[in-house]
Order: sequence, then C-alpha cells, then structure tokens
Amino acid sequence: MAYPVYDEWKIIQEGLESEKNRFFESIMSQGNGMMGLRGNFEESYSGDRLKGTYYAGVYYNDKTRVGWWKNGYPAYFSKVLNSIDFIGIRVFIGEEELDLGRLRHEGFRRELDMKTGLLTRSFIFRDSNSSRFEVNVCRFLSLAAPELAVIRYRVRPLDCEAEITLLPFVSAEVRNEDANYDEKFLRLEAFENDGALCAVQAKTVNTGFSVCAAFAWELRGVQTGYEQVSQEQDALQGVRVCAHCGKGREAVLTKYIAAGSSRSHESGSLCGAMRGLAAGAHAKGWDALFAEHAEKWRAVWENGDVVITGDIAAQQAIRFNIFQLNCTYTGADSGLNIGPKGFTGEKYGGGTYWDTEACCLYFYLGTQQSGVARQLLMYRYLQLGKARENAAKLGLRGALYPMVTMNGEECHNEWEITFEEIHRNAAIAHAVGYYTQYTGDRSYLEEYGIDVLAEIARFWASRVSYSDDKRAYVILGVTGPNEYENNVNNNWYTNRMAQWCLSYAAGCLRRMARDKKMLYAQVLLRLGLTEAETGRWEEIAGNIYLPYDAIRGIHLQQDGYLDKELMPASRLDPSELPLNRHWSWDRILRSCFIKQADVLQGLWFLNDDFTVEEKRRDYDFYEPMTLHESSLSACIHSILACEVGERGRAYELYLRTARLDLDDVNRDTGDGLHITSMSGTWMSIVYGFGGVRVRDGVLCMNPFLPGCWREYAFSLVFRKGLLRITVGQSGFSVKNTGDGPVTIKYGSGTADIGPNEQKTFCLEVL
Repeated sequence: MAYPVYDEWKIIQEGLESEKNRFFESIMSQGNGMMGLRGNFEESYSGDRLKGTYYAGVYYNDKTRVGWWKNGYPAYFSKVLNSIDFIGIRVFIGEEELDLGRLRHEGFRRELDMKTGLLTRSFIFRDSNSSRFEVNVCRFLSLAAPELAVIRYRVRPLDCEAEITLLPFVSAEVRNEDANYDEKFLRLEAFENDGALCAVQAKTVNTGFSVCAAFAWELRGVQTGYEQVSQEQDALQGVRVCAHCGKGREAVLTKYIAAGSSRSHESGSLCGAMRGLAAGAHAKGWDALFAEHAEKWRAVWENGDVVITGDIAAQQAIRFNIFQLNCTYTGADSGLNIGPKGFTGEKYGGGTYWDTEACCLYFYLGTQQSGVARQLLMYRYLQLGKARENAAKLGLRGALYPMVTMNGEECHNEWEITFEEIHRNAAIAHAVGYYTQYTGDRSYLEEYGIDVLAEIARFWASRVSYSDDKRAYVILGVTGPNEYENNVNNNWYTNRMAQWCLSYAAGCLRRMARDKKMLYAQVLLRLGLTEAETGRWEEIAGNIYLPYDAIRGIHLQQDGYLDKELMPASRLDPSELPLNRHWSWDRILRSCFIKQADVLQGLWFLNDDFTVEEKRRDYDFYEPMTLHESSLSACIHSILACEVGERGRAYELYLRTARLDLDDVNRDTGDGLHITSMSGTWMSIVYGFGGVRVRDGVLCMNPFLPGCWREYAFSLVFRKGLLRITVGQSGFSVKNTGDGPVTIKYGSGTADIGPNEQKTFCLEVL
C-alpha cells in the first residue's frame, strides 16, 4: 500500500525507500516535553538519514557567519543540540551486521500509534546466506516519567538457527548537521560501565550544559554471555550480548534508558541520578512503565481530542498535529518553550520565535489547564532583563524581545529580522492580554505581566518618530509579518499593534491604580514609572499613523504598497514556486506577493475592533496575492475566510496547514516538522469552523459544518468548565464536564451550562 496510508490513530509507512527516509524519520518523531528524537533506526543504517536526539533547553552557541558585520549583530546563533545517542543497538548475525541500507529486506512496516505514543517497526531481512530473520521493534518516551525511554528489540531466525549478537550502547560521538564550521559540540565528561548499567556524560563546549544518558538491559532468549564494550575515544559505552537462537526462537532485548541534563540535576550527581533512574525502570519493567505512560496519553486525548466524521485524511492530520504539540511542550518548566521544529530536526536552530504567542498559546489555553499557558508567559517574564539589553543594543528604551532566542538574548543573524522585525514585541503583549481575557485570571498580569507590558510600551514610545508632514507618529524601517518586504515604512500591522500595546499597557496601569493601589505603587517604584510617561503612551497611541486606502476601503500594508505591480499569485508559473527558491531577493522585495498574513494577522489579533465588511475587503484584496510560503499563514487566512463567508476556501486552507508535514507540501518535512504551525491547525477548527471567540468573559460560538464532514467534535478548557462541543448537520451541542458553569453566547441568545449539563442548539439561529 503506497503512502499516505489513512488511519484515524496511526501514521503508517509500508516499504523502505532511502530517498524518503528523512521524511519518515520526521513524521515518526516522538517526545515527552523534556526530550525527543527523530524516527531513527536503533540499528546501524548506511542509507540517508538525519540522526537526531534532543534534550529540552540544551543548546550550543554556534558562531554567527555573516559577510558584513554590523553593530548589534548577535555573536552567536544558538542551536538545539543533537545530544547523546541513547537508542543505539547494533545487531549481528554471526559476523555480519544488520544494515537495511545494504541487506535485502521485505515487509518493512513502521507505525506511530498516536493514541499511546508507541513507535513500532517490523521487517524481514536476509543475511549473505539468504537466511531470513524477522525483526520487531517498539519504543516509547515516557510521558509519565519524562527522563525515561524504553526500547524492546526482537530478532527471530525464520529458517535456521543462528548466533545473534546485540550491542546496546549510548554514545556522545554526535554532531549537528547544521554546524556552521562542522564543529563538535560535545566533549566527553564522564562514563561508567559495569556490564549491568552503562552511562555516558558529556558537556557542551561553550554553554556548559552537562548531558547524560544511562541504560540498564535485559535479554529474553538463550543468552550465552555478555561483555562490556568501552570505547572512550568514541565516547561510547555498551554491552555485547550473545544469544544462540534455534529456528523460530527469538532473542528479545529490552533497553531501559534514562536521559537528563544539568538543567534538572547538578552536574556532579547527574550520572548517578541517571543510573539510578535506569535501574529503577528495569526493576519496574516494560508493562508497568508503558501502562503509566499510556494513561498519561489517555488523559491528553480526553481533554484535547478533535473527532472528525466523514474525512479520514483530516482526522488523521488533526490528531497528528495534536500529538506532536503534546510531545513538544507540557508546561512542566517555565524555562522551556516551543521551537518551530520541536524535537524533530535542527532547522531554525530550535529557538523560540513569536510563533509561540501568535499560535501556540491558543492551543494550550484550550486543551490544558491554564497553568500550562501561564508557563509560556512566565518564560517571557523571566527573560525581561535580556529583552531590556536587546533594546539597549539598538539604542532604545524599554524591552525588545528577541526574534529568536534560547535564553532571552537575540541569536538571529539576519539584519532584516534582528533589527527590523520588531512586531514580535506586540505578539508577546497581546498574549498577556488574551490569557487574561480567556482565563479571567488577572494575577499573572498584575504580578508579572505588567512589567512586560510597561517595558514593551517604553520600547514603542522610543521607537516611533513624529512626522510633521503627517502630523502623526510613524514607525520607520521595519519588516512586518510579510518577510518578503524589508525596511518598509509604516507597516500597518506594526503600527496598529504598537498602538494597541501602548493603550493596553496604560489601561492596565489605570485599572491597577484604581483597584490595586499597593501593587500599583510597587510597579511605579520598581520600574521608575510616572503618570507623565504613561500619559505620553496614550498620546502616542491616539496619534499614530495607520496607512489606509480610502478608494478601496482597505488597511494599507505599508506606505507605497500600491506602487507595486498588483497581480494575483494564481498568475505565477507554478514552476517558480516557492519564490524564495527561484527568484532573486531583489525581485521578491519589489513584487506585490505576500509570504504570510500581515494586515490579516492584525485583523485576527484585534478581531473585535473591525467589522465583517472591513475584514472582507482586506481579505479579498490581500489573500489572492498571498503565497502562504510560511507555515503560519494558512491557519490565519482559514479563520478569517470563515468569518467573511469563504467557507470552501477556509476548508482548503485548513487542509493545507493540517497536512503540511504529512503530505510534504513544501518538500521540507525531512528537515523536521512545523511544530508551531500545528497549533494553527487546531485554531482553524476551533476558532474557524467552530467560530469560538471570548468577549467580556463570555464564550461565543458561531459554528458551521464543512461540506465534506458529517460531524466534528472538540474539547475546550474554558475557566472552570471542560466543554465537549459537537457540531452536526443541523445543530450543535455543548456538554460541560468541568467543575463550574459556563455561559455560552450564540447568535443573539445566551445559555448557562452547569457542571454535567448538556444543551443543544440549532445552527439555523446563528
């Protein structure tokens, strides 16, 4: 059966083709929030692959490579570290090593079960004597104990008896494929091997993280002996286990792995801690460990599943996106965030982008208790000091949050991003506002977020210029969300969101002055704020320039945009797409084509500030010129298409983002998955098709059913309610299984839904 194989709960590969191996390694990735790995083979493989094992929060500062250095450039481009390889198991039949890149094989099948997070693989190979051997492998990264992983590896001779040797190992001899100078990022720090337990500890060369992996093992079958394997020069520790297997008898090796870093343990005790965890896992056994892990996944799906009836491709896709998001981030550590590739590849360096606030926050708010989303906000608060430093490097006041970061310091090395894509500040401020509105919890804002908002407002106040000609404040020399235009003046999105930030920060301070006088006094003292300064924020906000074309009735993307030759993207030769691989950058910058939502991103963030007619005019003008060559683009357009009545197009855009990786739409899945845009898939269903909005603390809905679906259902965590919303042919129902009542507004009516209560509504009234 050719790929794709559609299945509601599984990602399935049938047959092994070397040229597609990186693609399947990516889509078979696993994680548990603290570590993750690509779908690499445990045994040796001489075919094309990207070996990748990643520990959350562990990174390396690779030297920035630029042709012409400019003041303000970051010295390093921080990168997620390809860390200790802990899955390795070499397999020998006699003296011959198993290598699917070299040996004949048949019946290859690999499955990722998203319901339980279990990866399985099976195949039959032939040795040089044409004897056949069956291999079955399964592994999971524990969601219940995030420093544990377990592998079960089975080998069975089918038509002979054989001497089978298995060599499980851990190795720190790893490299990042994208290292600028082909540097090795890890140096061996310690190792231990007593035959029963093996461990390797290494240290990052310039960031000082210690990482360690240890394992215990057991073999079921006819074991004939084992010996320690220690290769200090290769930073490898393992055990060579030998077994004599009769025809049809299998050797079953189970590898209990503990992997951690000095982010969670003292370096001096890290190795001992991992050895202890591995030994404890061995004592508990596969069955108990897997049961605990599967129960955690059951709870994830109970709160976060989306069920689609009548469209199996869409069903598989949304579960794949939900699965990978939960593999990447669990909210367990406020020092962690979400990289665009998560634990699935090295592209983009693994740092935090504005993607988190633009897309991911919505998903975690709607599918987890609010503490998880709060951790994402705490991440930014804890890096406020670095954000102040970033602003100061540009000669500005306040805080400029980085476009790309690991520790709060900017580590992106393209000038049009580092210096000009300052709109990222607005997404962070908006996230504080949306979290507060969605949860009704003002404690984060009043205790932490107010500092973030105030320093962002200070930044905007120092970044604007006053134009005597326009008699308004302008913002010059920026790159908006549309990265296919650089160094523009008065990007509407940037100016409008700066206006919102200034007004919102001043408004929050006014409310604190009225309701929380002591907290307000502390804020003024802590930040050195005065009412004169906050008054100036409001004065700027009230007089900021917002480009507008009165003839078309549209918000103008930036000054001069209408001077371009305007044409729809449909007139482009498909062979020239994506543009950034076929056109010169000069030609792209001079074109009208838009990489991703720009004006429309502002319409989404400030949704209630615009009428449907305003949204329709902007959508009709900009969407035809938008190429959607950013993975973040399609979801925003899908949501707005729902609002303006373009339901067919909304579904097309949803499917594009939902199956972006599974169908390798951009031919780049092999680099890793688009983790942050996966949140947009969920948003397209909940905020798009479901029409969910939060207004004045009330949950509003305006759902519709895409034409090819018979029904869909999603869960939504909202305040003290846990809602299960089902949309069918003629109506929708809302069941509340949470602890508190929830008020729903639909059309012109409202309904209170108490705990364990369900109500049904007709779609016709919407």
